[in-house]
Amino acid sequence: MIGLLQRVDFARVEIEGGVVGAIDRGLMTLIGVERGDSEREAERLIERLIGYRVFSDDKGKMNLSLADTGGGLLLVPQFTLPADTRSGARPGLSPAAPPEIGRRLFEHALDFARSHHKVVESGRFATRMRVVLANDGPITFTLRVNPAGGDAKG
Repeated sequence: MIGLLQRVDFARVEIEGGVVGAIDRGLMTLIGVERGDSEREAERLIERLIGYRVFSDDKGKMNLSLADTGGGLLLVPQFTLPADTRSGARPGLSPAAPPEIGRRLFEHALDFARSHHKVVESGRFATRMRVVLANDGPITFTLRVNPAGGDAKG
């Protein structure tokens, strides 16, 4: 499972002109579900997102997590994130989980996040969304949790 997180001053998801999820300062995270992922990877990714130290302390060092700051977490399903881009001029989408599995695991991740963090918002699976944000820094990282519980670098 992949999370592309961005530290933001604000972020929101719009569908057909209406806002369906919005946060102030926090993390906007695109979530990509890969073949072989399970609830275990979804939960581990959320734990890492909540505990990842990307916010500055009083000395300006990235030493505080979302749990420390109480900021918002906006989760956005992104089926193209696992794409294979190693060759050619068109991304291969076969590494992504099938839609029914992707939806189930995204919703599991969302429920898990809501049970472990106070401010959690989301986009909607299989919907054309417009994501609006102000990246703070800019600070952007990719977190990946491999099946069988192994965390990959990045």
